Amino acid sequence: MASQMALDLTIPPALSREDFLTTSANRDALAMLDEPMRWPGGRLLLIGGAGAGKSHLARFWAEENEAQIIRASAISPADVDALIGWGGALVVENAHQIAGISEAEDALFHLWNLAGARRALLLITARMAPRDWGLRLPDLLSRLESAAQAVLGPPDDALLPAVLVKLFADRQIQVAPDVVDWLASRMERDLGLARHLVAAIDRQSLADRRPVTRRLAAELLDKITPPDAFSA
Repeated sequence: MASQMALDLTIPPALSREDFLTTSANRDALAMLDEPMRWPGGRLLLIGGAGAGKSHLARFWAEENEAQIIRASAISPADVDALIGWGGALVVENAHQIAGISEAEDALFHLWNLAGARRALLLITARMAPRDWGLRLPDLLSRLESAAQAVLGPPDDALLPAVLVKLFADRQIQVAPDVVDWLASRMERDLGLARHLVAAIDRQSLADRRPVTRRLAAELLDKITPPDAFSA
């Protein structure tokens, strides 16, 4: 039963604007996201490594702009017309994953053109610049390379420990500084993962009636970090 409680990760990550911690690593990207009038043709590429905060930014931007969110690899040419309306907005996530998928590359190419024709906002997220995706469609590559880019750096060294401290404090959990430092030095710099991890530690600590120690933290970190988790 205790194991089941520890793995019952039902608390969703908080992805509102208020939950986004602004640092030097993301301040410029956030500012650009908030000024779509600066996006040439109404299109912007949001680029950053795993855990940099792309999905968090994309989600609250989508909510504020009434935009649908879709994974790039899920788009087909037949879907394009229904995805974006006149003056609307759309978020396409993880566009780097479409490289070599002919149907998805064609769909993104047509979506790009349609967004311009309909004066719609198009936000595209990816882990790296388009030249590094391995695209096979030259026309799509040339259009993407012409787009404005907002680049996210990895979380600052001080950010992840600060987030962990706040998340534990929000749950009224007292944690020794060495536990926080140990976690911050070993986990991915991913704020979504931090929220899930603290929630899991809290549940396991209550279930086992154990204090939050480095050993408990290590057990939970190992359990909830599968390969490619939180890849956006």
